[in-house]
Amino acid sequence: MHLLRSTTHPDVTSNGHSFHRQAARAIVLNGENILMLYTERYHDYTLPGGGVDEGEDLVQGLVRELIEETGAKDITNIKAFGRYEEFRPWYKDDFDIMHMESFCYTCDIHSELGDTRLEDYEIHNGMRPVWINIHQAISHNEHTMANSDKKGFSIERETFLLKLIVQELL
Repeated sequence: MHLLRSTTHPDVTSNGHSFHRQAARAIVLNGENILMLYTERYHDYTLPGGGVDEGEDLVQGLVRELIEETGAKDITNIKAFGRYEEFRPWYKDDFDIMHMESFCYTCDIHSELGDTRLEDYEIHNGMRPVWINIHQAISHNEHTMANSDKKGFSIERETFLLKLIVQELL
């Protein structure tokens, strides 16, 4: 899958001990509306998706995460969009740096969402699936980046991807 962008957080030093994580992220469009996850804790919109489990291929991980986080049904027409690579600080024992690769795919789903199966931390963070106009999601994330001290690391990746989706898919 072709590289869309590679970023390194300013707090990352080249001599840190790192680990590698792969994630699969879904791009689900309906005209200019896009299926996103809104998270109250970070006041941002992110693409549905997350870490790929050991023994799971990227597409299996994408489908599993999309079902868990949004209740998506009848996931079809899955196509590679691109890969976003980032190196960012990690604050758990044994590692200083996380090397994250987000593999992004476009896909279609049934218009009606089912029940989610969010993890406890996702529920605690106030995560919920929403359909939103993509331009509103970009504007919202840009406002959060400029004005919020509680923003997460992922918002820059997500906002870059949203802008690229507008350029290449709309």
